[in-house]
Amino acid sequence: MLLFQFPLLSRCGRIANIVEETQITNKKTIMVNLEEFPCQSDTFLAIVKFCYGGRVELTPRNVVMVYCAADYLDMTDDYGEDNLLSKSESFFHKQVLQNWKDCILALRSCEPVISRAEKLHIVSRCLNALSVMVCTDTTLFGWPMMMYGSLQSPGGSILWNGINTGARIHSIESDWWFEDISYLNVALFERLIQSMAARGIRPENLSGAIMYYCKKYLPGLGRWQGGQSGIPRSVASFSLTPAAVDQRVLLESVVKLLPEKQGKSFCRFLLGLLRVALILGVNHTCQDSLERRIGTQLELATLDCLLIPSYSDSDTLYNTDCVERMINHFVSSEPKVTSVSPTSLNLESSPSSGRLKRVARLVDNYIAEVASDVNLKLGQIRTLAEALPEPSRSLHDGLYRALDIYFKAHPWLSEKEMELLCNIIDFQKLSIDACAHASQNGRLPLRVMLQVLFFEQMQLRKALAGYLNVLDTERASAASMTTPNEITGQPVQQDGWVRVVRENQVLKVNMERMRNRVGELEQEFTKIKQDMKKVTKSHSYLSSPRFVSRRLGCKLLPRSSDAEPDVLERTAPTPRVSVEQAQSSSRHSRHRKSFSLF
Repeated sequence: MLLFQFPLLSRCGRIANIVEETQITNKKTIMVNLEEFPCQSDTFLAIVKFCYGGRVELTPRNVVMVYCAADYLDMTDDYGEDNLLSKSESFFHKQVLQNWKDCILALRSCEPVISRAEKLHIVSRCLNALSVMVCTDTTLFGWPMMMYGSLQSPGGSILWNGINTGARIHSIESDWWFEDISYLNVALFERLIQSMAARGIRPENLSGAIMYYCKKYLPGLGRWQGGQSGIPRSVASFSLTPAAVDQRVLLESVVKLLPEKQGKSFCRFLLGLLRVALILGVNHTCQDSLERRIGTQLELATLDCLLIPSYSDSDTLYNTDCVERMINHFVSSEPKVTSVSPTSLNLESSPSSGRLKRVARLVDNYIAEVASDVNLKLGQIRTLAEALPEPSRSLHDGLYRALDIYFKAHPWLSEKEMELLCNIIDFQKLSIDACAHASQNGRLPLRVMLQVLFFEQMQLRKALAGYLNVLDTERASAASMTTPNEITGQPVQQDGWVRVVRENQVLKVNMERMRNRVGELEQEFTKIKQDMKKVTKSHSYLSSPRFVSRRLGCKLLPRSSDAEPDVLERTAPTPRVSVEQAQSSSRHSRHRKSFSLF
């Protein structure tokens, strides 16, 4: 660019020094190379216009550029009164730092000249000003509240003396500034959040701003968060484009900014961040921090959020290792549960019993969902089930349901493997309905079914004994309530007699059902024992020497023991008596066998 040197020399100290150092006064043309000029060509044209006596209009969008360029060219008052450096600095202090909108625009314009803006403390002063304005009542720096409806134009802008100012009315909610700061890049946003935290802004407001920023620049996160809120924002008049953000850098920076907070929505947000982190492949520190935060509040998570797909080369559909680590973080955050033995721990009186029960139900439902994966290993199911301490489950119905689904999806498992997996179930903690289902479940090993039948009969007998005790107690109380009247000799009917009679009838019906069920179980036990006895006899007969000799064509000599049945037959009683005796003896033996396990 060809320019006259004298207007520039009178305003720019750097150019004057360069011309003086060249010491070439006999040439009409001097070549000046400004390689380190911080701004673009339009800013240089504005400075040239100012040096030639023109008027430069400073705005919040260009004041930082002009400020940095004037500092680089050394346009101080030593080279002319009211020079450009003092003008831009005065405009920055009096106009930009006093207005929220102008401060946002100026901070956004610092990105191309961030190094020189840091040197001039432009960035730090903007961050401090924004932090102060967030902590301050909005009415103190010229923002009418929603109650002043007369100051609002039909288009939503604020009117001042009938003139449309272009500014938007801010919401009275505490999140009115979320959208405005979301137009900053990751580095400036991180520094702004740190500055606000140092000013004492509430952690819930900071976490809300971080969540809003992440939802805006992480598209995969909004899929699990139900979209963004529809609150009108003040930045509608900014006409700014979203910042260019590296999603991986954003996620790794945001995790360090998140305050320690708990809540269902916050836990859901953390699980969404973990999904995106696994997709982007963040560093191990970031992933471990997310898993730890989720683990400390795992009772607030939902099943759909825990079903994290496996994004690596694993054969399984879901990332069970990640869920297992979160369960371990939850258990480690409950030291009382891990340090006390299951026999001495009173789960009902423990303050963390509610959390343990909710997490146990959640884990059981999670295992049931992932159990249908044909590539899921037996060890992974067992590790997930045993990650929680024993007292956390008052009932094992959820575990039984999950294992039944796993056995159905993996029919090739051997009986030994199924028995090994069934060892994690305490059959004494199965409900009557679960025992009834398990006793007829053909997918379970035979030994497991026998255990289920045994414990089911024990539960039925205990329940029957309890009903009988209750019935005896109510009969005794009813007899004591109906006492004869000493004067008239007539019995006095107390209140509630009709109710007691009805309850007794219901108890009788339930007792009859339970007796029938006990009889059915005894018959099933007898049948199973007979089948096992037949199998044992057939096996012993096939392995006997007599059967082997017959197959080989040999004939064995009769022994004395072989002749005993003939002698006994001759001395036996009449056929009718022998048949009756055999029937009675078989009946007594079957009765004894049915109760041999008890």
